[in-house]
Amino acid sequence: MFKRVLWCSLSIMVCLAGKVSAQANYSHIGNYRPYYGWARHYPQDRIILRQFSDHGKTYFLLVDPQTLDTQVNEASSYTVKPMSLDQVRSFFARTPYEKALSKAEKESVVIQDAGIERGMPKETGISLTADLCPSHRPLDKRLFTDMINAFAKVERPVPIALSITGGWMRRHQDDLGWLKELQANHQIDVTWINHSYNHRVSSTLPLKENFLLEPGTDMNVEVLENEKAMLRNGLTPSVFFRFPGLVSDQQVVKKVTDFGLIPVGTDAWLAKGQQPQAGSIVLIHGNGNEPVGVNDFIKLLQQHTQDIAKKQWLLYDLRQSVGEEFAEDK
Repeated sequence: MFKRVLWCSLSIMVCLAGKVSAQANYSHIGNYRPYYGWARHYPQDRIILRQFSDHGKTYFLLVDPQTLDTQVNEASSYTVKPMSLDQVRSFFARTPYEKALSKAEKESVVIQDAGIERGMPKETGISLTADLCPSHRPLDKRLFTDMINAFAKVERPVPIALSITGGWMRRHQDDLGWLKELQANHQIDVTWINHSYNHRVSSTLPLKENFLLEPGTDMNVEVLENEKAMLRNGLTPSVFFRFPGLVSDQQVVKKVTDFGLIPVGTDAWLAKGQQPQAGSIVLIHGNGNEPVGVNDFIKLLQQHTQDIAKKQWLLYDLRQSVGEEFAEDK
């Protein structure tokens, strides 16, 4: 009996420790850099994407190649085999992680909306992504309150992927705190997508020279500085990247995948009248700049009220949806 109680206590401590680590604010990040390798720790091997130091300890940002879930843990917790990214991709070639990376690279020819556009269809559900580009306007909270209320009896926490920028985080600390509180209270479950640090955009430049294609853009800053900003704010960066304006070319897509990140696009940008299908990765903007998209999503919730109640129309975790789309047994 004592052993059983002790085991339960230890299990609770481990879970709590993991939760604290996931929500930690790393305030003194040093030597933040890409670092690739195989991290071994029973029961699940993980891929190392980044290494950094904070308060005298060394940490890894890791991804589970099967579930696409990321986490930050102390490097000392793992048996490590350093690799190049090419070696990592070869070693984990049959996993959803590598398959999604390869698919995103193959979809890199078009100048708009490169990357993964759909997940695994389940019933008639979707994966919702909301972009938080730099904005002077406050967070459109209707998106979150209406979503939580619509799924209150059938899905808690409600999964959502938020594409976040350094510019939005700097200007909207109160709104970010509100989102983190929703997550801490298990009302939403957020996948934090890297949406670049600066998200520069010009109203006059053509697409081939705009957003991240603007001459002189430093992708190390756009990718790594944004990850550092996320970690300082207590957010765990996901393995996904969304291009500002959904604009890219083959070269910039390759630069992103060379950071070990999976570009994610959309096949249903609601504000542009694109209608979601089963498995769609839906795009709206929650930064106050695109209320029409939020209105369209709220109308979508209202249209599916009965289906939601019957669990026949749900929101799906982007990580799970993409992971199952590229599962080995498909």
